[in-house]
Amino acid sequence: MQVAQTREAAESIFRIVQRFWDCLPENLRMDGLHRSRANVGQMVFPALDSEFRVLSASDENAGRGLTIQNLHCSELSRWPGDAAATLAGLRAALSPGGELVMESTPNGAYGCFYEEWLKATEKGVAKHFYPWWMEEAYVSTAVTDLRDDERELMQEHNLTAGQIGFRRGLEASYRGLRTQEFAEDAELCFRATGECCFDIEAVERRLAAVQPPVETRRNETLQIWFPPVTGRDYVVAVDTAGGGPDGDFAAVQVIDLDTGAQCAELRQRLGTLELAHVAASLAREYGGALIAVERNNHGSGVLAYLDAVERYPRVYEQSGVAGWLTTAGSKPAMVSRMGALLVESPRMFRSKRLLEECRTFITHPGGRTGAASGAHDDCLMAMALGQAVRAERLQTPHRGRAA
Repeated sequence: MQVAQTREAAESIFRIVQRFWDCLPENLRMDGLHRSRANVGQMVFPALDSEFRVLSASDENAGRGLTIQNLHCSELSRWPGDAAATLAGLRAALSPGGELVMESTPNGAYGCFYEEWLKATEKGVAKHFYPWWMEEAYVSTAVTDLRDDERELMQEHNLTAGQIGFRRGLEASYRGLRTQEFAEDAELCFRATGECCFDIEAVERRLAAVQPPVETRRNETLQIWFPPVTGRDYVVAVDTAGGGPDGDFAAVQVIDLDTGAQCAELRQRLGTLELAHVAASLAREYGGALIAVERNNHGSGVLAYLDAVERYPRVYEQSGVAGWLTTAGSKPAMVSRMGALLVESPRMFRSKRLLEECRTFITHPGGRTGAASGAHDDCLMAMALGQAVRAERLQTPHRGRAA
């Protein structure tokens, strides 16, 4: 069974296999590899009681009802939909002792393939990394004006000046995506993306520097770096979700109003009533902080519970209406502000979860921004909301209800 990312890719792979079979010696084709059936996605070999199939990962039921001896998952990082669920179904069809091969070019530090790569050793799966220079054809005009990084690469991997010339051509053609599409390092190739809305290097530097929280609660879904300090003012920013077991997370960020520092973060799948309770509890703990709730979608329910059940008095308002409304006009400014802060004031941010979401927050076709497929942006959007409210409050400090 060969599973590719699209129907077109699957058919292309099948044509390669078909050509291989056509070019075999006749005695092989007419003996053990004689076919009783061959169509656009299947070859049947009755003498071997065996068959070869190609399927598209766009079929969520791929492999269901079959017993697979050898499974090859191609371009796993680009499988559509819930790639992890599709892969789980295929794994269930793999016979005990069967062989599974997962291969792909990287596609960002997120998603099914990235998770499989990270967990391969603990799962007993062998990892293989193939840098671009293993292809002998990848050479070009020899370079004479070598940079320091190029000399180091040549010495470390015994490369030629012609291979460095090819690499220069890749830099000109692919720019930020060169290390992804033509990988040189098994770690850096996942980090490269030309679609990320933020400065990847700034995010990576901060990720490498962050320390664990000083306290965790609620089974580690609530992380605290800075406990409340008497006399300081805080913003509790709330990004809501439906609360189902498989949907987005609800996220809460506690931010120091004066410095913008991230003090605490909650990421958990919560319904509107429990989310309102947790947000109000955190706000009370942090000295009666201002609660800013994104009122899109489920936010109106959280706001209603804050008012009617929690009786919490200090809630952010826009033009006399409780809550923050994220629109096509306000979201770009929120994202841009976060991008600037990540570069100019990275020490504001303490959460690994938040920074990992920044790394996978991309520009989609058509210009829309959001989490990449398989990733989340809940902590990021709660932080962007909190920083937007903070910026507004610093300019007009008397907005919102009085405590």
